[in-house]
Amino acid sequence: MRQAFRSHRTLVGVAGALTAAAIAVTALATLPRIAGSQRAILTSRAHVAKVPLIVYSAQGYDMNVVKAFQRATGIPTELVCDSTGPLLARISAQRNNPQWGLLWVDGNQPFAALDQQGLMLRGFEPSVPWNATADKLIPADKSFVPTGITIAATLIYNRKKVADPPTDFRQLLLPKYRGLLGMNNPSISGPTYPYVSGLMAYLGGVTQGERFLLQLKANGLHIFPTNGNTLHALQIGQIGMATIQSSAIIGAIEQNPAWGISFFKGVTLLPSNIGIDPKAPAAEVAEAKRFATYVLSPAGQHQMLIGDPHGDSNFWPVLRGESPRRGMPTLSSVPYQVTNPYLWGPREPAINSWFTTHMVQ
Repeated sequence: MRQAFRSHRTLVGVAGALTAAAIAVTALATLPRIAGSQRAILTSRAHVAKVPLIVYSAQGYDMNVVKAFQRATGIPTELVCDSTGPLLARISAQRNNPQWGLLWVDGNQPFAALDQQGLMLRGFEPSVPWNATADKLIPADKSFVPTGITIAATLIYNRKKVADPPTDFRQLLLPKYRGLLGMNNPSISGPTYPYVSGLMAYLGGVTQGERFLLQLKANGLHIFPTNGNTLHALQIGQIGMATIQSSAIIGAIEQNPAWGISFFKGVTLLPSNIGIDPKAPAAEVAEAKRFATYVLSPAGQHQMLIGDPHGDSNFWPVLRGESPRRGMPTLSSVPYQVTNPYLWGPREPAINSWFTTHMVQ
């Protein structure tokens, strides 16, 4: 689970001497945005000093990228890290007084839902060489952009406890796997809702998916908050296998040779995405666009690839000419599906509520 923290940077001075009033504005800009009046001041004085770009992120490599971005551009950037669920809850709570400028998390469903609520800046697409897979992931209104690709709910298993791992979701219901399976809670773990909704799509709908999940529960399913908790349960032998995000699995297997990986037919493509707050000050919107463009540059992609080598750095690129980390399987070898984020994104609150009521409690 990501630990919440903030990284504050001193604003870069503009050319020439700052007046006393400008210095005061600069001091305000180095503080977290916690009041609407503060945002108004920053907006009105955007021509005097750069405003801080507030990045809400659940990516393991985000600190690397933010530091490199600040060095390259001089733009002061404040990083707020947490799991996807809490970050989305913040955005919802701040609807009338947004405290963020850019959101960077896994899954396109949350972005589609925010877009339908008018909470995503539309019409922005960096001029970059998208590959064929990325072309399928860019929404028609260009309200968010993909930055990398993983797979939701790949199977990881301990070879000492599971000699013959299942190859299909339905096989997880077999009696021989009773009590061996673990998964994350989609209300907390951002990559897990795309797994749950993708599973429902694969099985034919919400009703079929709910029935299947209840059968998994009856077969001894263990539910944990996030990847770290689930992998720890696998490490100590509490479970023998788990369905979690591919990047976490690939990184974990590098450190645990006894663990194996299996891609079920119908697993769901899981892109990381960037979206921009349309209500942010104009200066911050411009900075957010520069950040997204930097992330999709060779320099930004490099920082993503080295920032979290045992976790989120294990992604497939969205750009032609970029390669994944060494040892990654080819994406073409994975029997994945692509779900409609505008169909499944708005359903997330109801499905997560059902999961909490019927699966967790």
